Order: sequence, then structure tokens, then C-alpha cells
Amino acid sequence: MSVSAFDSALTGDLLADADVRALFSDSRRIADMLRVESGLACAQARLGVIPPGVACRIVDAGTALQPDLAAIGAATARDGVPVPELVRQLRAALDAEAAAYVHYGATSQDIVDTAGVLALRDLCDLVDRRARDLVQRLAALAARHRATLCLARTRTQPAVPTSFGLRALAWARPLSRERARLAALRGEVLCVQFGGAAGNLSALGDRGPAVADALAGELGLAPSVPAWHGERDGLLALTDALARIAGALGKLGQDVAHGCQAEVAELRLSSGGGSSTMPNKANPVAAETLVALARHAAGSLAAAHQAQLHALERDGAAWTLEWLNLPQVAMAAGGGLARARAVLDALTVDTHRMAAAVTGGAGLPMAEAASFALAEHVPRVDAQATVAAACRTASDAGEHLLDVLARQSDAAVDWADLRRAERLLGPAPDLVDRALSQLASDERQGETGKPRTK
Repeated sequence: MSVSAFDSALTGDLLADADVRALFSDSRRIADMLRVESGLACAQARLGVIPPGVACRIVDAGTALQPDLAAIGAATARDGVPVPELVRQLRAALDAEAAAYVHYGATSQDIVDTAGVLALRDLCDLVDRRARDLVQRLAALAARHRATLCLARTRTQPAVPTSFGLRALAWARPLSRERARLAALRGEVLCVQFGGAAGNLSALGDRGPAVADALAGELGLAPSVPAWHGERDGLLALTDALARIAGALGKLGQDVAHGCQAEVAELRLSSGGGSSTMPNKANPVAAETLVALARHAAGSLAAAHQAQLHALERDGAAWTLEWLNLPQVAMAAGGGLARARAVLDALTVDTHRMAAAVTGGAGLPMAEAASFALAEHVPRVDAQATVAAACRTASDAGEHLLDVLARQSDAAVDWADLRRAERLLGPAPDLVDRALSQLASDERQGETGKPRTK
């Protein structure tokens, strides 16, 4: 078994997503750190902190550098961070004058954190695009099935008739809300990190804050003075948002897997997985994967909370813990969104099977409607007792509940009317329309950056 299932040749394609994995690859991490070092040199040259010609040479050397990853790995085992060896290699590619100004006034955490934010910015863009697409697809599914009769199940047991459109909305709405939360976090989290040895910019003196702001401008990040070396709540909030996205996808996957059970068979996935020994099996692998990723993200999030405990000005142990957990949650969310799209592409809704679960057999899901209809003619307690007894009779005798009630009760209830799909659905289609209208409004406001309605 691989140390990371996301990177495994056996399970990587099942659990991971190539685009998300690339954001956290060693090559991307090194490239981003070199980008930060180059951006720092440009910012300092622009402010006259270092000679103007030096910055161009540092940028050129950083662009051309072919880092020795083995040497960086070995040095990281000693230093606890890859920056010292990367800086040594960059300096070795430069003349003495330019080498003296590489990493000028910075500390390793400045480079690692800012490089990490560059990757997270791309991650947020990717997650938002995929979540937006999924919300649109789910909204279309809900609209298509606004009046599709479906059996609601509470605590896994048959409950009352509902609309399948409402169930699809329960998959879409949390994702829309998480898009809004993620957008709000961008300004808080996608900030430059530049504080020097202890966060007080001591090496650069009065010029330090201007360098930090200029570096932010070079990289297209929000400024942050003073630095946030020991303040990890922003990254934790982002990790939490990603875990909630994975959780919303897990709910979708769990519901789809339930609907694909042979004894339910209200949903089908055209690309189900096979069994090594049972030719009849079509396992809902993609849906199950969403559930597994959601649970993995929740567990990783718990560990990520520990990373908020940064001691004093900087803390190596808590910092390292972020490297172990944030990419895991990101993979669960970003990769899960791609997997969820595959689930929807393969999904078929059996509307006849759904309706039969309500109206077929003994018709027990109509018990609530029957008790309320009967309560218009007799005390409600008596109505509920009568319907409860009729449910037992219908189950034992293999009759339909409404037929039993029509025979046993002399109340002037139009029992046939209760069988109509429109009567069984009640306000559910209108609720779908109302929710879709609000969802569309929320999504439009999200695109324009306006605050969403509460």
C-alpha cells in the first residue's frame, strides 16, 4: 500500500485529480518559491533597496535554474524546510554581487508560506469553477424533476411523498453557500507573507513595510503587514471551507449510492464498477468515493486544527502539520468536485420506480396525508389511531391503505383524490421553484461579488 493513496499508481486515479495534485507537486512548490524570491528581488530593486541590475539577474537565474531535488530533500531532512538549500543553489548560479542579494531580509517561512498562497489561489479558482458548474447541473436536475414523485426517507425509513427535485436541491444549495464562503475568504487568506526572522522586518528597518507591500504587488496578492507567521486562522478557515465542500459532495454520493441499491433502484449509474466474482454487481464506485473523500477530509480537518497552535512568533511543529493536512483536504474537495461531475454525467433517474415506491404496495407513505384528511371529520387523535390500525391491516392483508380506510371509515373523505400525484406532492414543486429562484439569485450575486442574501 502506498504512503499516500492520492499519489499511488493503483489508487491515484480513483481518489485523486491530476489538476489538484499538480498544484501541490514538488515541481510546482519549487517553482512558486523561486517566483517569490524573484518577486522579492524585483520589489526591492524598485524601491532602491538592492541595485537595479541585480534583480534582473536573480529573475533570469531563477527561471533557468534546474534544482537538484535530491539535494533539497536531503537538506530539508536536516533544516526542516527546503528554502536554505534552494537559496544556496540559486546563489551558486549567480555572480557574487547578485548572490549577496538573494533572499534579502527574508526568512524561510516567508518564502514557503507565500509560495503556498500562490498555489492556494489557483486552487480556489479551480474549486470555484468546478463548484459553479456542479451547482448549475444540480439546479437543472432539480428543475427537470420539480414534480417527480419520490418517496422521502427519514432515518433511512420510508416517510412521506416528496419531489425528487427537492432532494437534488439539497445537493446544490450547500455547494452554492460554500462558494460564497470561499469567495469571502480569498481576501483574508491570499495574502503575502513577509516578516523576516521574527515577523518584525528587523533586517530591513523602516523600508520593511514598503518591501512587503511591493512584494504583494509583484505577486498579485493582498498585502499583510505585519506578517502572519504565527496567525494560522486564515489557512484553517480555508481548510474548513474545503472540508465542507467535500462533506456536501459526500452527502450527494451517499444519497446516490442509496438510490442505486438493487432493492431501491430509483437511480442508476451507467459506469458502475464490476466485481471480481459476481457478474451481477454494478457497484456505485464514483458515489462511494465521494463518501470516502468526505470522511477523509473531516479527519484531516481535525488534525489541521492542531496547526493553529503556533507557539510564540514562529513554530516549526505546527507549521509542518499544515503540510501534512491542508493538501489532503484540498485533494478531497477539488478532486471530489471532478468525481461528482462524473456521477451526474452517469446518472439516470427512474421516475416510474420512484412513483411506485409511493403509490405501490400497501401505500403506507400516504398515511400522513390520510390522517390529516380524516382529521377534517373526526378528532385528530382518533384519525391517527384509525390510520395506524389501517396501516397494520394493509400490511398484514396485502391491501392498499386507502382501500382499507375507504372500507372501514364512513367519513366523507375523497380517498381516490389522495392518490393523485398532484395531491401527494403538495407544495413541493412550488418549493423547488422558490428555492431555484433564490439559488439563481445567490449565484448571480456571487459572480458580481455582492453579498448574498441571508
